[in-house]
Amino acid sequence: MKNYKKAELGKISNLINLENGKAFLHDALELTSCEISVNTVPKGFKVPFNHKHKQNEEIYIVLKGEGVITVDGESLMIKEGSAVKILPEASRTIENTGDNEFEFICIQAKANSLEQHGLGDAEIC
Repeated sequence: MKNYKKAELGKISNLINLENGKAFLHDALELTSCEISVNTVPKGFKVPFNHKHKQNEEIYIVLKGEGVITVDGESLMIKEGSAVKILPEASRTIENTGDNEFEFICIQAKANSLEQHGLGDAEIC
């Protein structure tokens, strides 16, 4: 067995052709520590419901465009370069409020589970 797994998503802008404009990486990469989705949604797109999680926090990283994430009724303007962490118990939804496609990555990981990060988890070999 190899020590890596590779998946090809193609052009991020082409993800708009997938269901909900979303590619999940859990199965494609056999992830064991988190779920990651790469998203491209059209102008005017809005998740038609609020949701929350049982144990996973979500991190949204905006790659292109602009939008609004609404968390517990508070609207946060987001744009290329914005990053937002949302705790599991918070109600949230996201929408594209810009004039173009909206591209973002969403990472889900169990809240309070990170034990090491950055160079603290590295070893020179």
